[in-house]
Amino acid sequence: MSRSEGPEVRTPSFPAYRHTVDAMIRHAAATWGGREFVVLGRQRLTYSDAEERSAEFARGLLAVGMGKGTRIGLLAPNGPDWVVAWLAITRIGAVAVLYSTYAKARELGRDLRLADVACLLTVGGHLGNDYVARLEEAVPGLDGSTPGRIECPSHPSLGSVHVWGDRVPGWATPVGAGIVDRAGDIPDGALVAAEADVDPADPAVVIFTSGSTSDPKAVVHTQGTVVRHPHNLGQFRDLGPDSRMYTPMPLFWVGGLAYTLIGAIHAGSAVVFEERFEPGATLHLIGSERITHLTGWPHMGKALAEHPDFASTDLSSIRGSALPDLLPPESRPADPELRSNSLGMTETFGPHSVEDRYVDWPEAKRGTYGRAVPGVEHRIVDPVTGEDLPVGEMGEVWVRGYPLMDGLLGIDHSEVFTADGWLRTGDGGRLDEDGHLFFRGRLGEVIKSSGTNVTPREVELALEELPVVMHAFVLGIPHPDRGEDVAAAVVLRPDTEVGPDELRAAVRQTLSTYKVPRHIALFATPGDMPWLESGKIDRRAVQRLLVEEFG
Repeated sequence: MSRSEGPEVRTPSFPAYRHTVDAMIRHAAATWGGREFVVLGRQRLTYSDAEERSAEFARGLLAVGMGKGTRIGLLAPNGPDWVVAWLAITRIGAVAVLYSTYAKARELGRDLRLADVACLLTVGGHLGNDYVARLEEAVPGLDGSTPGRIECPSHPSLGSVHVWGDRVPGWATPVGAGIVDRAGDIPDGALVAAEADVDPADPAVVIFTSGSTSDPKAVVHTQGTVVRHPHNLGQFRDLGPDSRMYTPMPLFWVGGLAYTLIGAIHAGSAVVFEERFEPGATLHLIGSERITHLTGWPHMGKALAEHPDFASTDLSSIRGSALPDLLPPESRPADPELRSNSLGMTETFGPHSVEDRYVDWPEAKRGTYGRAVPGVEHRIVDPVTGEDLPVGEMGEVWVRGYPLMDGLLGIDHSEVFTADGWLRTGDGGRLDEDGHLFFRGRLGEVIKSSGTNVTPREVELALEELPVVMHAFVLGIPHPDRGEDVAAAVVLRPDTEVGPDELRAAVRQTLSTYKVPRHIALFATPGDMPWLESGKIDRRAVQRLLVEEFG
């Protein structure tokens, strides 16, 4: 048997109200009203606040011509402004295109063009990042454009940019004056009518994720998926109105948006953010805010547990975490490998395999990633022939079911899914006789470092653009906490000298920080590298070299 239906029927759990964002936030406000929803420092947003402020913001968007189907970019850090804007965009049926605050000018320019964004909401700067300058570099002709009537040939769809904060350039308008202050131009009835026109099948979000080539993938999810999937996953979690979640995960990626923010909305929980992760300050925040649940990446859990203040910080409020070191001693698993993990991806709006994280499984299930989420099917397929493989044999994991993306921008549906609706994940794994999934890593070349995908070819191109670099070969090498580290083997041009730190500094100008190689091995000539008889680089041998030097 190659499909993970399990020994009993697992029925999806969907909300009783209409599966659209406007219905979701109205239900949450009616149910939990004055309970805290979003916390960032002194900024406190209740569920009623979120509903009222997003409704006002939504009327402002309607007043400036935004509406159903309009693609609106969102470039901002975690916090109340991001949450209110996202709710406003999606509740009127516009499409929220989520941009990474790590993105550099080249990436922003490419992704703004790919998504045909008509309006961009952005911060002027954050934590030393100058997004005004970055956008002016990304969109030629933006500097000097007229606010609200931007006309740049490289980005013909982009008509307006609205900025939070004090740094508003001449080609943009403040979010307050440009959108929020226009809310009075639109009556409440017009907002109600706009929301009523939104269907669960309508697109809601575009989330960028790295693919197996140098081009990004722009994943489209519908209103129905955005509402249903986090609700369905909630039956495997212990969240409630008394829960307070801390997360460093960005809302512009699926872990922060689906698993944390929308998961909290369904449960009436609070979500606590911070400006930046710093182990000492984060420990204080977790203690003072009485955090009950933490999400994050393993290396962050390790940094918190190893901090000098860890032992003296009151963490007794914590009752749920994927980071075992942060759980109270009595709640820590004796053997974490006997607790279920989960496997997910942007294309499935989060986990597609899941089990109760608090169950200790028998030895035969060591390393399980759980079974298919209710409403999802798994297959294990020979990646070459496409034929189903027997139980226990490793192959490529295929997924089908309700949380699958609507598609990828710019790519035909037939190139993404099989004729009968299966998605080839590119992940290697096997299923046992009970449908438990055992993940064995990526079959392709995508590097997964600290929960983020990095495309090797994109990093190689950035290195090879440098005048001192002849060839660059980028691979992932194992790391006990981050999963993989980005590492590069670089062949320098004749008569040039440069160090790894200089190369890293150079590519940091064009790539997001998480894509910059942590490790760089330098080679004087191509002959110093391992090559196959076919004339291609021997990537396995290169990886062995990098592991030997840096692993």
